Amino acid sequence: MTKLSVNINKVATLRNARGGNIPNVIKVATDCENFGAEGITVHPRPDERHIRYQDVRDLSPVVTTEFNIEGYPSKDFLELVKEAKPAQVTLVPDPPHVLTSNAGWTVKGNESLLEEVIAELKSINARVSLFMDAHSTEFEAVKKLGADRVELYTEEYATQYPKDKIQAIAPFKEAFKRANDLGLGVNAGHDLSLENLAFLHQEIPGILEVSIGHALIADALYYGLENTIQMYKRCLMK
Repeated sequence: MTKLSVNINKVATLRNARGGNIPNVIKVATDCENFGAEGITVHPRPDERHIRYQDVRDLSPVVTTEFNIEGYPSKDFLELVKEAKPAQVTLVPDPPHVLTSNAGWTVKGNESLLEEVIAELKSINARVSLFMDAHSTEFEAVKKLGADRVELYTEEYATQYPKDKIQAIAPFKEAFKRANDLGLGVNAGHDLSLENLAFLHQEIPGILEVSIGHALIADALYYGLENTIQMYKRCLMK
């Protein structure tokens, strides 16, 4: 079954808007697990505009499911990850100024960086996933670098889904097959929602994990966190 990992960045954004510790990201993370989430995802950025580095340190001993830390492999990020020792590290090619992740890796030109970082992360027994576009032709290069998984960047799928869901899913089905044939596990994330998640799962049931934050936290304002997590999990059971 495809696992649901809840990205709690938006909870930290709300906390930071007012200062203090409301909402408490540690409590939200444990509540998400208690309500059925199989993982917690965070994406700390250098300016700490949502999840702070100290949040990652505080979450590390608390998360009892799968802790997934996303980010660009800067020196500070790698030091934080080695301290937190998550189950999975998802490497993304985000420059510091971007609002949210908006592209997958281009492996060519980044081979030395990625090979070194992946080996470093493997030394702390972390699973390594690379954030990749579905249209990428570099999955074989990802495998050669030593990564365990790719996370398919699903913004294009989410944008096209209301217009033509068959056309929207097609490149992702092909990307899954190419990655799977190489022995890479496949995750997915970005702009997944209650509207489009069930069809993604129906068409690509072999996806191992979806990471969902913005839509899920927004839905929780209307439906409540526990109910929302169960709604998303039902999308992954159809």
